[in-house]
Amino acid sequence: MSAASRGLISGLRFLSVGPRTSTISASYQFRGFGSESLIDEEPRIIVPRPSVMSPNSKRTGAIAVKCGMSALWDKWGARVPITVLWLDDNIVSQVKTFEKEGFYALQIGCGQKKDKHLTKPEVGHFRAQGVPLKRKLREFPVTEDALLPVGAEIGVRHFVPGQYVDVTGITRGKGFQGGMKRWGFKGMPASHGASLSHRSIGSTGQRDAPGKVFKGKKMPGRMGGAQRTVKNVWVYKIDPARNLMWVRGQVPGAEGNFVFIKDAHYKKPDPSLLPFPTYFPTEEEDPTALEPIVADLGDEDPFMVAD
Repeated sequence: MSAASRGLISGLRFLSVGPRTSTISASYQFRGFGSESLIDEEPRIIVPRPSVMSPNSKRTGAIAVKCGMSALWDKWGARVPITVLWLDDNIVSQVKTFEKEGFYALQIGCGQKKDKHLTKPEVGHFRAQGVPLKRKLREFPVTEDALLPVGAEIGVRHFVPGQYVDVTGITRGKGFQGGMKRWGFKGMPASHGASLSHRSIGSTGQRDAPGKVFKGKKMPGRMGGAQRTVKNVWVYKIDPARNLMWVRGQVPGAEGNFVFIKDAHYKKPDPSLLPFPTYFPTEEEDPTALEPIVADLGDEDPFMVAD
C-alpha cells in the first residue's frame, strides 16, 4: 500500500470518529459534573438539635486512646476485666454530604497537635474548616439525619452504659514468628526422630500433583501490626467528667494507641436509649460535677439463682 493511500484511509477514519467524540464530550458537559456546578450550589446548613433515631439511622463513631487494662468488681461481687478508653477532645472536623462528595460522612478529630508537627496540607485543611489542629482523624459514614455541624463535640455520653460497641485498632506488632506461635501449630516430635526440627511446621505441600504450595498456606511470617475489630464489646461504665469509658474485655492495640468506637453492628442498641445524633448538654449542666454512670445490672443476684 502506498503512502498516499495510507494517508487517505487515516483521514477517513478521523472524519468518522470526530463527530462521535464531540457528542460524548457534549453529553459529559450536559451532566454537569464540573466544579462550577458544585460552587453554585448553596452550602447545607446543619442545625445541632436532638431528634428521634429511626431503625435505619446510623450515628457517627468516636476516637479514643487506650489507657490500659484493669479489673473491677460489680455490685454482685463478680470480677469484670475492663479496658479504659479516653475520648480526648473529639470534634467534627469536616462534613461530607451527598451533594458534594456523593455520600454522607463525618470526619472526627481527636487530641491536639502543634502546627510544626503537621504538614502544610494538613494545616491548610484544619484552617479551611476553622477547627483546631488535631492529632488523629477518622471518617465515619452516617445517614443524612445523623449529620452534625463542623465543631460539634463528641463526648463520652455519646455512648450509653449497657450498650454494645465495635472497637477497631492496630494490634501489637510481634515481628517475624514461627508457625507454632503464629498459628498455634502442634510442632514436630520433641524426642526421637526429630533432629533440630522440633518447632517446624512440617510438610507444606504434596507430591507431583499439584506440585506447588497453595496460596494462603499458614507458614511463619510477620505477626501482628494489622487492623482488627473486636465486635460486641459491652460498655460497663462512663465518666463524663473525665471523658473516660470502661469496656469489658480487651481491645486491639497497645497502651497509648488510638482506637475507633462505633455502635455494634450485630448487637444493635435500642434506638430509644441512644442520644441522637449525639448528646447535647444543657446550659445548666456542669460537666466537672457529673458522677460516673454504671450499666444497669438488674435486681437479681446471679450467684443466688438456683441451677
